[in-house]
Amino acid sequence: MAVDVETLRGDDDLSAASALFRAAMVGLPPLPPQSDHLSEPGRTLGARIDGRLVGTADSYTSWLVVPGGARLPHAAVTHVGVLPTHTRRGVLTALLRRQLDDIAERGEVMATLRASEGSIYERFGYGVASAFARLDLLRGRARLRDTVPPSGPVRFVEPADAWKLFSQIYATAEISWTGAIDRPEYWWKGKERTAAEPVYTVTHGPTGAEDGFARYHPVDTANWFSSRDRTIVVDDLVATTPQAYLGLIRHLLSVDLVDKVTFAFAPVDAPLRHLFTDERAVAVASVHDETWLRLVDVPTALARRTYRDAPPVIVEVADPIRTANSGRYRICADQVTRVDDPADVTVDVATLGAVYLGGSTWRQLALAGRVVEHRAGGVDAADNLFVTPELPFSGTFF
Repeated sequence: MAVDVETLRGDDDLSAASALFRAAMVGLPPLPPQSDHLSEPGRTLGARIDGRLVGTADSYTSWLVVPGGARLPHAAVTHVGVLPTHTRRGVLTALLRRQLDDIAERGEVMATLRASEGSIYERFGYGVASAFARLDLLRGRARLRDTVPPSGPVRFVEPADAWKLFSQIYATAEISWTGAIDRPEYWWKGKERTAAEPVYTVTHGPTGAEDGFARYHPVDTANWFSSRDRTIVVDDLVATTPQAYLGLIRHLLSVDLVDKVTFAFAPVDAPLRHLFTDERAVAVASVHDETWLRLVDVPTALARRTYRDAPPVIVEVADPIRTANSGRYRICADQVTRVDDPADVTVDVATLGAVYLGGSTWRQLALAGRVVEHRAGGVDAADNLFVTPELPFSGTFF
């Protein structure tokens, strides 16, 4: 049975794709009115069998920060779904292969997604490149160390005004941490229309020169005044300077009637616990995969990130979908070139995506049999080149 994939453009088709995605995900709440057209024009794909829409995949034009701080053209892949009545018929394969072709034609070097299931996307070349932690901060035990530097002013912003201001801060700031991605207008519109209520929004820094913001909401408001575990959940915290991070944390600690502050999305190596005299005030509730990275243009991706000053290594990459990526690459601190020399290590493109940002080490993946070492010491040599000072983190879900 043939699967036909096309770019969806009409309002009726886009609405049908939105409804199809929610049907495929099963557990998503209904969208508010006028929220079904939040896709970027020309980037929504639809798969049809016998003329019926049975699958969809979407993406946003974006950038992604790689080790060294460069922002590379990137596709933020989202809204991937196939009707439960049409799974395992090649629909997803047709959609994602076509999408990779489209991404390559746009000149985007890589794609990322957030996976609803952990066993699907590796076969399309996506590897888990970063993780996030859910942190619980017990306010009663959280006393800042006297050595913590001062920070600037924090002010409340009306939620209706916050979305525009937050998007301006994010767009104009020097977002430079590895794994960060752009947040296009469609992302902001979607968050605005689906945000929890009530919601509180604050910024750090002088008016007109803000350098950070946070959005948080209380949980179990029906029992708020009788609860012994009154909790606020930080849905988004963006700090573009150390002062902004400290200022926003100070604000969250100052909110009375709160016993626990939960950070829904935080870096795995977040510095939060080091701020307190009792580091046990911060507990890691859970850790989850975040960025699934697909290198679409391997030569460009390898050439645009930075490496440590270490001896070179020759990496052989196998990419059965985008075969032009397959080959051997000599990687050193100042240059990446394609070569015919024998490889030190061999990986598939999904494994290369997993180590590319520094979220996993070559040794970890070699232990799982995902790296083949051809020269003794080749795995260690690769780690010496690829290691990063901090773990990658995006903080943006789509």
